[in-house]
Amino acid sequence: MIKNILIIEDEKPNADRLKRLIAAVKPDANILGVVESVSESIDWLLANSAPDLIMMDVRLPDGLSFEIFEKVKPACPVIFTTAYDEYAVRAFKVNSIDYLLKPVEQDELEYSFRMAEERIQKNQIISIESILSQINKKEYRSRFLLPFRDVYKTVLVSDIEYLYSELKITKAKLSNGTEEVLPQTLEELEQQLDPKLFFRVNRQFIIHIDSIKHIHNYFNGKLKIELRKNPEVEIIVSREKATIIKNWLDF
Repeated sequence: MIKNILIIEDEKPNADRLKRLIAAVKPDANILGVVESVSESIDWLLANSAPDLIMMDVRLPDGLSFEIFEKVKPACPVIFTTAYDEYAVRAFKVNSIDYLLKPVEQDELEYSFRMAEERIQKNQIISIESILSQINKKEYRSRFLLPFRDVYKTVLVSDIEYLYSELKITKAKLSNGTEEVLPQTLEELEQQLDPKLFFRVNRQFIIHIDSIKHIHNYFNGKLKIELRKNPEVEIIVSREKATIIKNWLDF
């Protein structure tokens, strides 16, 4: 039976919502705590016995929650919550891992709890290694087929320096200095491009890791990115994303 639950969630409104839903679905459950980052989660799991269940957001301020399991592997089910990581959601589904899309609804949580308890009873907890191996199998976009006059042309993803949105039009800046208009939104491209190579630095830009020349400290904890081939382009990273992009570059 699920009794002790740990919540890993950095956004207080989401954490509070989970608390209310858990109280409605399992009034006898004991919420052990709410931790907000990868590092804090690792410290908590190393210092405490494994809970009966972990409810875990996918993206945290200092990285992806998968990084937690590189340091500690608690023997309990995990219910992942996510707002937009569709590739991760598909992987969880293949591996019979519970997931919930935000905002979490009560009936969905109730169903997930039943599934988790069945796995505990049958000793069918899926290992985190299985999850990560499935996620790593995802194939990312390698090219774009774009109309050009009366024919089509191919643009390789490897030739893209950065992508940006301007007046609701998505453009790709290529290594040869030219630009191409793409039919996808930045939100769609964020899911289609390899996250090891491309990073959504703000609402307007997605950049390739090799396009970065320098990162400068900016006002109020923000960062300013200087591009190798386009130093005139000003790209500002918010204080909230500053730690995430530094971890991305340092991996």
